[in-house]
Amino acid sequence: MTTPEPPTARTFAPTLGEVDLHLVNEGRHEQLWQVLGAHVRELPDPATGKPVAGTSFAVWAPAAHAVSVIGDFNGWDGNAHPMRTLGESGVWETFVPGIDGGTTYKYLIHGADGIWRQKADPMAFYAEQPPATGSRVFHSSHTWTDDAWLAQRARRTAVYEPMSVYEMHLGSWKRHPDGSFWTYDELAADLPDYLADLGFTHVELMPVMQHPFGGSWGYHVTSYFAPDARFGDPDGLRRLIDRLHNAGIGVILDWVPGHFATDEWALVRFDGTPLYEHGDPRRGWHPEWGSHIFNFGRSEVANFLYANAVYWLEEFHADGLRVDGVASMLYLDYARGHDQWLPNEYGGREHLEAVRFLQEMNATVYKRVPGVVTIAEESTAWPGVTGATSGGGLGFGFKWNMGWMHDTLGYLQREPVHRAWHHGELTFSLVYAFSENYVLPLSHDEVVHGKGSLPRKMPGDKWQQMANLRAYLAFMWAHPGKQLVFMGSEFAQESEWAEQRELDWSLLGDPLHSGMHALVRDLNHRYRDLPALWRQDNEPAGFSWIDAQDAGHNVVSFLRHGGDGVPDLACVVNFAAVPHHDYRLGLPVAGRWEEVLNTDAESYGGSGVGNMGAVEAVASPDLEARAPGGQPAVAVLSLPPLAALWLKAPDPDVVPGAVTTATDADDPTGPL
Repeated sequence: MTTPEPPTARTFAPTLGEVDLHLVNEGRHEQLWQVLGAHVRELPDPATGKPVAGTSFAVWAPAAHAVSVIGDFNGWDGNAHPMRTLGESGVWETFVPGIDGGTTYKYLIHGADGIWRQKADPMAFYAEQPPATGSRVFHSSHTWTDDAWLAQRARRTAVYEPMSVYEMHLGSWKRHPDGSFWTYDELAADLPDYLADLGFTHVELMPVMQHPFGGSWGYHVTSYFAPDARFGDPDGLRRLIDRLHNAGIGVILDWVPGHFATDEWALVRFDGTPLYEHGDPRRGWHPEWGSHIFNFGRSEVANFLYANAVYWLEEFHADGLRVDGVASMLYLDYARGHDQWLPNEYGGREHLEAVRFLQEMNATVYKRVPGVVTIAEESTAWPGVTGATSGGGLGFGFKWNMGWMHDTLGYLQREPVHRAWHHGELTFSLVYAFSENYVLPLSHDEVVHGKGSLPRKMPGDKWQQMANLRAYLAFMWAHPGKQLVFMGSEFAQESEWAEQRELDWSLLGDPLHSGMHALVRDLNHRYRDLPALWRQDNEPAGFSWIDAQDAGHNVVSFLRHGGDGVPDLACVVNFAAVPHHDYRLGLPVAGRWEEVLNTDAESYGGSGVGNMGAVEAVASPDLEARAPGGQPAVAVLSLPPLAALWLKAPDPDVVPGAVTTATDADDPTGPL
């Protein structure tokens, strides 16, 4: 860090022009971070015209009486570098010569309530590591190498592409022997190859925005524009994402626009008024999470948030945002008693300002950044979450299917002998599966707080627990919707997740756990190679039941369809603890159906019951002789206990009477 020159900041021209100030006033500056915050730059000397290097500072504090920038460059002296207001914009600005990257700073704000406060920069690009609370000047020097990835992404539509997501918490995936965190660069050296080998298409990072309390997992944010300094500087995160892209892995960031942390040095009462939060606690305080709720009805606050969404997509090349807690944003009475909330202007419980914000955010993101995706964690039946904003929808690309998760986990937690009476928990999701674009989530929320790890949710001894989980994952990968699993699930972590320690990697030395790891790898690679599983994933034409009613055997069977030229895939799942030999399965065409996946394979830790790699379906012209479901052909097969089979239809060109005529050569993925 260089020593700053004498404070002649007031003599330099403003760094915000009239257009920028107008957009800030209107709450319409889509790249707000480019004009607010700290920027290393050169400005002409007002006396000589020669360029002067330094840092400009700009902050929005409309009700403040005075603002100064303080830091290690001026001994934290509030009199050294006072800032000036720019018209009626509420923006305070100055330029300090001699300041460069690495400088620690805050704003000293004389609030409307007469109190002086030291505040971190809401637009800081870098922050000190907790427990320190200062902002840091940062100027990126990273050169991106992912042009090919971005060009390819822009041509794609996620709904019609394979998507399997690995959700992870950076601080507890792996740690050093002394318990210290891996850095972004250390993760970049290991994580991309690991995910590519497993076949995941995307990784979803739990919040990487700066947060002071690690136990919040990142969901109580203080610096929305600063990556978590625990793992390195912002360019470290850029290098990690760049490396993931070069390995063919998309990056989704968990994003928290609904509420923010209560720390006094951050956003709370920023200028001596409730600036970012709503002033009425019935709308500005979250009773369940103990945090402040953004004032979505204030245009400048909404601008701060949707510009933040654009920031992570444009500046860090993220491929999508998973938006946390959408249900809590949509309802004014969320987690409140009958007398603890204010109705909207029409007397209803819908948070109309939050709805407008989400629509604006999605519309802006999709307009500016081709090929990205937004995903809503929305746990209610709010209509049109993934509907177009032009038709009144919220405009998300996907929505988490919480109903599927709760129902199916409820079914799997029961002893097999009791499952027949709860068969609808397996099948009900298909009643609404195509009403939205869904992601099927087995997220971090399902393996904490006494809920147990995935294998420990299952009944029986360890072998049965693992068999249940193998069958469940194969059912999930074949079910309509994209897939998301939390880290550790790929090898059946036995303990609950805890953010203070790394995953139990030693379990990979156990054949049952290494077998689960091998299964997840095969699920992902088979999934990518079978367009029937994703080409019509969000359309009713992509799915049909074979038999949804075989509760007596704890069996469900269905077909996935990829459209013309794509062989169908049959999925048969036996959630009983005993095998079913000579099981009659209806199939749409006669011929040899290849057993492309059997979760009971010995290589996965199973018992090895199967069908020698294929089953033969025989035409059944006699309607009365057909298998349940009425399909025109029938196969007799062995269903292993607690296992799933995937059966690939014969190539259409060799099946007499088949509807389609394409060959494997016409299939862009090629034969398996």
